[in-house]
Amino acid sequence: MDNVRATSAWVANRSSHVLVDSEAIERVVKTIDAIPKVEWDFEGIHYFDNGPLTVQYLLVLDALNFCFWPDKDLNYDDLASGLKEALQNDKSAFDADRLQKYTGPQLRELLKWPRPLPLEDERVRLLHEVGMELERSFNGKASNIVECCGKSAANLVDIAARHFPGFRDHSVYKGHQVFIYKRAQIFAADLWGAFSGQGYGEFKDISSLTIMADYIVPAVLHQFGVLKYSPTLAGTIEAGGEIGAGTEEEVELRACSIDAVEKMRELISVKSGRQVLSVELDLWLWASGVQRASLQHHRTLSIYY
Repeated sequence: MDNVRATSAWVANRSSHVLVDSEAIERVVKTIDAIPKVEWDFEGIHYFDNGPLTVQYLLVLDALNFCFWPDKDLNYDDLASGLKEALQNDKSAFDADRLQKYTGPQLRELLKWPRPLPLEDERVRLLHEVGMELERSFNGKASNIVECCGKSAANLVDIAARHFPGFRDHSVYKGHQVFIYKRAQIFAADLWGAFSGQGYGEFKDISSLTIMADYIVPAVLHQFGVLKYSPTLAGTIEAGGEIGAGTEEEVELRACSIDAVEKMRELISVKSGRQVLSVELDLWLWASGVQRASLQHHRTLSIYY
């Protein structure tokens, strides 16, 4: 996780299209008395049975948790609740051998979605990848991944990225490798939130996680004035134009978001006199963003967020 922080800061210090405004961070932090505690499943959309099947559900959910915007009606809630209902109806739906066999139409049927999903072929490929590697290395059980991590969120992120290529969320920026690992980190964060920091969600280093850099958080930070965009980038986002995956603009949007929130976290921790977790800030920012109907986010076709 040190690589995520260090390489994000490296990008922020050299960014051409996105600026982290330190004065705006200080202004925003002055308005925050405390970070509201956002309950992990505040909408009741997730499957939870307090056991290994919940871990299996979360790995499948986070393997598919990316790029909803090309379908204006599809969102994260549809995915989470659709997978929850599928598992409630059939407890073997996410068995490793079943995951390796799903087709696009079968995934749609599982989610009760009436038309092709965005990046559907990629979603199916990643289901197959998860099923094959679970069977090969973890006796088919996602809970065995957690058992291997030694109660370390950082180790869990490393194991997920090492074993599942679809979780290897990194880019090359100005000749320098940048690590972000959004979906690998959110797997750890989801476990921590779902199990309330106990059992499969007990991590001695939950503070090692950064925010999960996606579409929503940069847009919220931009509305706060914490992120400033170049006129060209702002125009592209406002016009709904696509920003290519791995381009300087796209990497800067995500890396600068991580760097900005790390700075916010440090200031809030000093102000409040207690440690504030990036994962808490992330959940608060994300929840704030999804409630803003006017929020304009960047558009990138990507399997990573």
